[in-house]
Amino acid sequence: MLLITICVGSSCSLRGSDDLASDLFRLIEKEKLEGLVDIVGAFCMDACSKGVSVRVGDQEFSGIRPEEAEKFFYKEVIPRIKTKLTPRTADDSPATLSHRKEGPT
Repeated sequence: MLLITICVGSSCSLRGSDDLASDLFRLIEKEKLEGLVDIVGAFCMDACSKGVSVRVGDQEFSGIRPEEAEKFFYKEVIPRIKTKLTPRTADDSPATLSHRKEGPT
């Protein structure tokens, strides 16, 4: 499951974190990703001066505005879901990749 953490501290709340969370929930439902993506709130993610702070998986973002929710969702969330859903083949394993030869032999 991909976890989206949104700061709901006072500064981020004043900058629209509740609206951002609502918009992201709506997009999750629209794309039928319930059960694959979850949203949780966190108090103060230490980037208060930059706007709403969001963490998607392990990557942190700051300055996200509610009106950017859809663009952010399709740029940052959807690719991570597709990566998690794409089955790996034997050719994708790190051992196989590190032993591939490049160029003519």
